[in-house]
Amino acid sequence: VQLQASGGGLVQAGGSLRLSCAVTGRTFSSYALGWFRQAPGKEREFVASLAYRGGNTLYADSAKGRFTISLDNAKNTVYLQMNMLKPEDTAVYYCASPFFSGTGNLREEREYYFWGQGTQVTVSS
Repeated sequence: VQLQASGGGLVQAGGSLRLSCAVTGRTFSSYALGWFRQAPGKEREFVASLAYRGGNTLYADSAKGRFTISLDNAKNTVYLQMNMLKPEDTAVYYCASPFFSGTGNLREEREYYFWGQGTQVTVSS
């Protein structure tokens, strides 16, 4: 199983970015998916998750109303659309998937097993 994150970059505050995470090596729709981020000097934190089969979504308070997690089954890709970006959103963003299939929304780092390599998002003020 491999997860390949992309789409990060430098954007001004108030701008938008869409992160992508391509998943290979497993039946895409059978597994929950999540996005986490880690800012310099801070622990990795939950951003958003999607239950298996593209079910319910769950967002961190910091992401609600600004970020949207979605998926494209045909492309085996999960997205994180980020709007109204703030300097405090600056971090390395990681996509992740759990070991077991058929799970709902997962927000704890320990619940995920497979991780992408991360993509840097920098928001300038």
